[in-house]
Amino acid sequence: MAALSYSLEHTANGTAARAGTIQTDHGQIQTPIFMPVGTVGSVKAVTQQQLKLDIQAQIILGNTYHLYLRPGTAVLEAAGGLHRFNGWDRPILTDSGGYQVFSLAANRKIKEEGVVFQSHIDGSRHLFSPESVMDIQRSIGADIIMAFDECPPYPSTYEYARKSMELTHRWLDRCIARLAETPDKYGYTQNLFPIVQGSTYKDLRKASCEYIASRNAVGNAIGGLSVGEPEEMMYEFTALCTENLPVDKPRYLMGVGTPWNLLECIDLGIDMFDCVMPTRNGRNGMLFTTQGVINIRNKKWATDFSSIDPGLPSEPSQYYTKAYLRHLFVAEEILGLQLASIHNLSFYLWLVGEARKHILDNSFASWKKEMLEIVKRRL
Repeated sequence: MAALSYSLEHTANGTAARAGTIQTDHGQIQTPIFMPVGTVGSVKAVTQQQLKLDIQAQIILGNTYHLYLRPGTAVLEAAGGLHRFNGWDRPILTDSGGYQVFSLAANRKIKEEGVVFQSHIDGSRHLFSPESVMDIQRSIGADIIMAFDECPPYPSTYEYARKSMELTHRWLDRCIARLAETPDKYGYTQNLFPIVQGSTYKDLRKASCEYIASRNAVGNAIGGLSVGEPEEMMYEFTALCTENLPVDKPRYLMGVGTPWNLLECIDLGIDMFDCVMPTRNGRNGMLFTTQGVINIRNKKWATDFSSIDPGLPSEPSQYYTKAYLRHLFVAEEILGLQLASIHNLSFYLWLVGEARKHILDNSFASWKKEMLEIVKRRL
């Protein structure tokens, strides 16, 4: 089958915001795009049918660390890969597990070979190396697989960030070599995205972009941002990266973010996003809507019988009322968590879809200015 391809369709006047199409063996992805996070092979509280019909997701994520521990590669291989295991027939991207290892700081040890870590499930010890992570992602069977990297914390010293970046680069070369000597599984192409690191040091970020670009991958990712640094700093370093990464390849900003983060970073030339915020915040009663942000637990919604969001083309968002959804939360009914998750993901996919429309007709800059006021507004 064919390797991933990207066609840049239009860049909006006066901005770096761009619309394009990514082609994979499991279908097209129109960019800019938001990717719902399905860490363990499931987007929390949401079915694959709802992802397609209500949310209109074009691609979802799985996570190497979690899927390696449960259900394990033997089960996934027996199923024929994650697509067949979970019934999702559109593109899948897998995170390498680098960020999960980063978050297990007390229970892991980083060395040249890879990372030794303890399972959060049973305390058992495991080694992730660039080679084993490539093998695991082959077994999972995603269309886009991420290189194994080290994500330095914020803040990091210059020396730590430099050594971490250089280690990430050496690991990338081992990932590339491993993929070259192993075949694709399940009859379709698995495509590697390297990850830019370098913390919040301009010379390191630029050097990392240049190193990653020299490897001529089909797409590139920006890691190590949205890990505690101020928003303005995140935008500054995102811009630096987009200016130094290839124009003709998709750019994926990992782990970002709020609706306003998406708008600002689309403006800077980012094509792909993922974040747990829409589902996590939804389960806590925070709804992102086409009018502003709602805390659905507030008493003010108890007798509001208007739709959750009449401006959103999602059936649950138009069918159910704010009063009913608040009742579900107050009554601790699990349906409330599900509806809020579907709604927020629908909003995120609607937002990037609208961004694409306005990029294509050159009205992105003025539309973004209006939308920033709306998405930050508390109702």
